[in-house]
Amino acid sequence: MVLLKGDERLDYLLAEELRIIQSPSVFAFSLDAVLLARFAYLPAKKGSIVDLCSGNGVVPLLMSAKTKVPIIGVEIQERLYDMAFRSIEYNGLEDRISMVHGDLKEAPAQLGYEKHSVVTCNPPYFVTPSDKELNMNEHLAIARHEIYCTLEDCIRSSSELLKQGGKAAFVHRPGRLLDLVTLMRKYRLEPKRLRFVYPKTGKEANTVLIEGMKDGAPDLKILPPLFVYDEQGEYTAEVREMLYGEEQ
Repeated sequence: MVLLKGDERLDYLLAEELRIIQSPSVFAFSLDAVLLARFAYLPAKKGSIVDLCSGNGVVPLLMSAKTKVPIIGVEIQERLYDMAFRSIEYNGLEDRISMVHGDLKEAPAQLGYEKHSVVTCNPPYFVTPSDKELNMNEHLAIARHEIYCTLEDCIRSSSELLKQGGKAAFVHRPGRLLDLVTLMRKYRLEPKRLRFVYPKTGKEANTVLIEGMKDGAPDLKILPPLFVYDEQGEYTAEVREMLYGEEQ
């Protein structure tokens, strides 16, 4: 039995056969989280993973189906941290996923410098606008805008958490690609894999996935493009598999 609060609901993560607590007024994950969880390198049995900007814990939950190593989520908003904690408990994954309620800038001091194998991060995409332009919903504003952390904060903390040879994966908007690459190199994360995501054929990319290696050698691979929808407006086979699992 799970305790739901306010307008929360219990949704399915179909491909993983898990459930997750969501709230339309507080936080509901987007496809970007699924893309990040599928894109990131995941060690099978050794090491540890830290997920920054964890929200309601969706990325740790998704990754738990693909790896046996411990996963730690870090979330600054207490309400979202609580949602994640309850989802982890509901799915019986307390022995594999843990949540930290705190600031990602303090995560290396809390979780250990140069200790972890993988860091994932779905950061706020937009710089903080004026008060007039800011979303009136505090939870959504914090998730979308660089109010409590900047892109540089995310990349710096990721590097500090990673052991040498560890990997950091980010999902962001293509317009921030140069910022991503510049900051990753500044903090010793050499970009190694890059993939653009397109709404459909003929449209501009609206998402970028990038992975870097701590102190890695320069050797960037551009992966094939990922298209979300086909010409009929339906999910492509690759996206369907991500969301619903392999077709029987």
